Amino acid sequence: MKSIEILTQEAIALLKSLIETPSFSSEEDQTALLIENWFTQNNIPFERENNNVWAFNKHFDTTKPTLLLNSHHDTVKPNQGYTNNPFEAIVKDGKLFGLGSNDAGGCLVSLLATFVHFYSNENLPYNIVMVASAEEESSGKNGLNSVLKHLPELECAIVGEPTLMQLAVAEKGLLVLDVIVKGTASHAAHNNPDNPIYNAIPVMEWFNSYQFEKISEVLGPVKMTVTQISAGKQHNVVPAECHLVVDIRVNDCYSNQEILDTVRKHLTAEINPRSMHLNASSIPVAHGLVQAGIALGRTTYGSPTLSDQSVLSCQSLKLGPGETLRSHSADEFIFINEIEEGIQLYIKILSDFFIQTS
Repeated sequence: MKSIEILTQEAIALLKSLIETPSFSSEEDQTALLIENWFTQNNIPFERENNNVWAFNKHFDTTKPTLLLNSHHDTVKPNQGYTNNPFEAIVKDGKLFGLGSNDAGGCLVSLLATFVHFYSNENLPYNIVMVASAEEESSGKNGLNSVLKHLPELECAIVGEPTLMQLAVAEKGLLVLDVIVKGTASHAAHNNPDNPIYNAIPVMEWFNSYQFEKISEVLGPVKMTVTQISAGKQHNVVPAECHLVVDIRVNDCYSNQEILDTVRKHLTAEINPRSMHLNASSIPVAHGLVQAGIALGRTTYGSPTLSDQSVLSCQSLKLGPGETLRSHSADEFIFINEIEEGIQLYIKILSDFFIQTS
């Protein structure tokens, strides 16, 4: 078995290669090859569909429950504020700069190293499946959600996202609604009591003031925000419709369907969800994974940002090196020692969890 020190060095080298290989969502084919090579170099059989790459532990046993390790290798496009080359892995002052270094390359390579560490263990109480997924940033149809049908039933998961290795025990879901408020088209010079723009005012007021009853202990209340409005094409024509876009961050007390049903119950408008699968997720603080982290001095919190947790139906913990505030920022970076600490903590948390469940 490779030492943790060697695995860490190899993981950092892999991250540098990933940074220098563009991998925008749905264009991750070359980084998928790098991940394939990682498994090959460690003598681990793998599977690939589209740009998702996954592998099972050596002594997979169908009688045991399965734990998922997951992070993504796609990135957003670099913003215009970069002063460094986003596709150059630059190490300076203990920081590794480059697009995707923090979100979520550091998490991905740390989980890959952790998977290799446990891969050949014959006495694990859980199977482990490692999935390096695509299209997370775009919530695309060919991401982790498309791999789940190839996996056994999952009992729990660790999703690698930058959390400063603190324990995100819940994550808000996302429901985006296209709302069409109807009216009657007419010439602006004529009296028209059915102007859809005016009709939209009470609709917007409802989204602004309505409070869902259930408030999550970790995630707080459901949050609804009107983010776009459009209507009309000419100054002298009252349009027939006013279009709104509403961003809803759903806590773990509700399903997206329950939120949609409530909106439709209260409003007279055409309401169309863009998707229904980006649900809230959570894991009990009493779960062994969380307790193993708490025993190591980690703290728990609720995350407002979306990840691949949203497509999982099992209990899942979001945990990883790096800091979420650096994600999608100019001159993105991760500290080298965050990766070193991340690998050590992943291994320690899983080791303690496995001892608990043996």
